[in-house]
Amino acid sequence: MRYLRMLSNSLIAGALAASYVLVLVLQMNPALPLGPRHLVPLASTIGFFYTYHLTAIGYVLLVATQLLAREPFSPAWVSVNALAWLGALASAAGAGLIWANLQRFALVLEPQTVPRMISGAVALAGASALFAIVALARRYAGSGRVILGFSWLVVAAASIAAPLALRGPGTLPPLESHPLSVPLDAAPAGRGSRITLLALDAGSLEVIANAAAEGRLPNFGRILDSGAVMHLATIHPTSAEAVWAAVATGKLPQKNGVRAASVYRLVGGGDAVELLPEFCFATNLVRLGFLADEPLGSASIRTRTLWSILSTQGTPVGVVNWPLTYPVPVVRGYVVSDAYLRLALTLSGLDDPAMVYPPELRVDVRQFVEAAAAAAEPALPPAIDDVLAERHRAPGRADRLNERLSGVLAAQFAPQVQVLRYQSLDPIGHYFLHYAMPSAFGDVSDDERRTLGPVLEAHYALVDEAIGRAIAALGPDDILLVVSGFGMEPLGLGRRALERVLGDPELSGTHDDAPDGFLMAYGGPVAQTRSLRRASVVDIVPTILYFLGLPIGRDMDGYARTDIFRPAFIEESPLTFIPTYDR
Repeated sequence: MRYLRMLSNSLIAGALAASYVLVLVLQMNPALPLGPRHLVPLASTIGFFYTYHLTAIGYVLLVATQLLAREPFSPAWVSVNALAWLGALASAAGAGLIWANLQRFALVLEPQTVPRMISGAVALAGASALFAIVALARRYAGSGRVILGFSWLVVAAASIAAPLALRGPGTLPPLESHPLSVPLDAAPAGRGSRITLLALDAGSLEVIANAAAEGRLPNFGRILDSGAVMHLATIHPTSAEAVWAAVATGKLPQKNGVRAASVYRLVGGGDAVELLPEFCFATNLVRLGFLADEPLGSASIRTRTLWSILSTQGTPVGVVNWPLTYPVPVVRGYVVSDAYLRLALTLSGLDDPAMVYPPELRVDVRQFVEAAAAAAEPALPPAIDDVLAERHRAPGRADRLNERLSGVLAAQFAPQVQVLRYQSLDPIGHYFLHYAMPSAFGDVSDDERRTLGPVLEAHYALVDEAIGRAIAALGPDDILLVVSGFGMEPLGLGRRALERVLGDPELSGTHDDAPDGFLMAYGGPVAQTRSLRRASVVDIVPTILYFLGLPIGRDMDGYARTDIFRPAFIEESPLTFIPTYDR
């Protein structure tokens, strides 16, 4: 019977601890209203998930206390002493969890959310001290059980109500729209030089430098020898959508509105949850079906992107395979959404006008993609392509197809700024970093190293070939930018063990806490240097605007990296500013 009484106390403490996690979710998502209609669905799903698991943890603690105690431990069905100590532990852990997520999501949270979360963490830390006082009073007072029980209830209620009161009632952010404000045939402004921007998911400067030094990536090596190179601080937590939105806008997630790869909704419907906390296994809410993730689209970006800014300034642009370009925006030039290859040849995507801009390009693009898909030309050398499963062949083929499509459209439209994203390094790195960096893992056989070790570098070679073609097409005043928004690193031992038990045992690379990306610049106006200060992903747009002779928005978080250019170019190209482009 005593073990059942331990379970009843564990259930109460587990529900209290689950409330702290729910409070954290509400703090990180300040747009969620606090009315019963909104809270009940969250509490019945997220609350139930954590109550179940935290009850088990509390029960283990009480059983361990029973086994280690010198005297028999036999709590009442509702024990003030047991609940006070469990409450002290839960509120202290809740304060630590809030603080850890505050550090983790510093670049992603709304500015006003930060002080509210700090206040909430302080409130929980104070509640932990009060719970401990109740426990000590119960132990040494010898009487007053009813008063102490009431005190516990007051502290428990206040520990939930205070962070919610500090957080505020919740308000839905207004939807912002920034349509083009000038005719598409207006005269271009700024300098007429061209820019080719190649964007890489999960590119590693270390891998490139090592391979280029041995002559295996000659065009990357050409930039390393004769161009400008710098590290780029990325966005944490790292997702391709949040990083590339920051690159495309020159603004951090607090301003551009893109905080993660998707939003989450309760399976039965309800409000969207933008952010899930870390360090508490919240991703299992999706894995186990409590939440469903919904991909973001172009409407999720609350500010102007580079191609929107350039279009308003009369600069023709061409964009292929950039995240969050579905539905495609109206631009001066063309856009092929990142969703195109995934959806265009399905029944739902055949006649979708939101895939390509301008819409009259749809037929030509579809015919090109259908012909390329029918040809099924391998993107990699046969010795490598033949050892890969189909799912590992697809990313390279998609990159090669997007590259060819970008070339066809660029020849037709002649954009002044041409943007193309390569994404195969990311999925390939997740599964083949193990073999490309065997010293970091220690369990790679010689045969695996020989057959699978070159796979990741072969995908770098795809980009290297594209760099060679881009360099050959540069005019004397043009530049090439190669940008990796985030890097990739080996999974830690703990995460590897967890994936082998609960996830995907083949995973070996991660960018959850990604290392820096990089910026490489090459062309006549570019200085030859590698001794540059670390930049940020939000510096790309201001740098491009500066190069084109256009003003930089003062509301952008990034800076123009003038140090990548030659002194003569800097002398004749002063920095100019406007308050914002979002008007």
